[in-house]
Amino acid sequence: MSRGAPVLWCLLAAALFGASTPTSKVLLQGAGPLTLAGLLYLGAAIATAPSSLRGGSRIRRREHGNLRCLAGAILFGGILGPIALLLGLQLAPAASVSLWLNLESVATAALAWLFFQEHMNGRTAVANLAVVAAGIWLSAPDGFRFAPAALLVLGAAICWGIDNNLTAMIDGYTPAQSTFAKGLVAGCVNLLLGFAVEGNVPSAGVVLGALALGGLAYGASIVLYIAGAQQLGATRSQMLFASAPFLGVAISWLVVGEPVLPAQLGAGVLMIGALLLMLTARHGHAHTHHALTHTHPHRHDDGHHDHSHSDLPPTAWHTHEHGHEAIAHTHPHQPDLHHRHPH
Repeated sequence: MSRGAPVLWCLLAAALFGASTPTSKVLLQGAGPLTLAGLLYLGAAIATAPSSLRGGSRIRRREHGNLRCLAGAILFGGILGPIALLLGLQLAPAASVSLWLNLESVATAALAWLFFQEHMNGRTAVANLAVVAAGIWLSAPDGFRFAPAALLVLGAAICWGIDNNLTAMIDGYTPAQSTFAKGLVAGCVNLLLGFAVEGNVPSAGVVLGALALGGLAYGASIVLYIAGAQQLGATRSQMLFASAPFLGVAISWLVVGEPVLPAQLGAGVLMIGALLLMLTARHGHAHTHHALTHTHPHRHDDGHHDHSHSDLPPTAWHTHEHGHEAIAHTHPHQPDLHHRHPH
């Protein structure tokens, strides 16, 4: 199966999310972090509502395992993560916060390897270390003077690392459906907390701006990321998503007027090298699949989905409930929904 489409989805998701950090910094001038977090995720729910009405599997959505994964993704990714990020964004420059978000890829990889049976080969491990080195190099010009903000962003990174791994395992929900559920529940909870704790009502301009930003950076971005993560696995998709801070830094230079530092350019080259290293990694061995019925985005040229549709070409992505017979074979693969093993 060609990985071109899932890779593109993750990169586009990164671009949309990367723009959200400096833009949120501007919106925080007119809204508190709790209120803004609520508006951002309500915007995501609004943006994904139309496409969430179709697809998926009603039966799978009611399974306890899927409900637990979705609830965990909402709690960590929709409520705790954005609140921690926006609190940190109040205390530090947007560029610094964008760069610290590189920690999310490290948290995702560590959690995936330790708790979610996701394989990490040597090239991917080196790529992760390169991402860490790039993040440290990029943050060095600030000397980590904003320690409280850095800890808050680290907390957000861990929350989103948990969210990324849980989301990659959800079965029965289309990306739009899980994003809508996360946006609606997290948006309402955070907005109610904002009104109760912060007490201020943002202007109409701030509300509309936050809803629009949420629709793009948390709605469309999350849908694209989920679709990519289900095909590439949490670690590799998050490595691609780690390019998001660079767009955030670029916008921060334009909005905040921060200088372009040589260390930032050097770290950018290191990050690009890490992404290329990850994308060229190959993993293959003899493995066995048990009989399985589930629902997720897929296409029919990957050796696992051999059912046919008269109205779809083999390379077309689509989502529906389908079954797999037990099979043992050998081929290069990624840690997607069919290949989550610790080999």
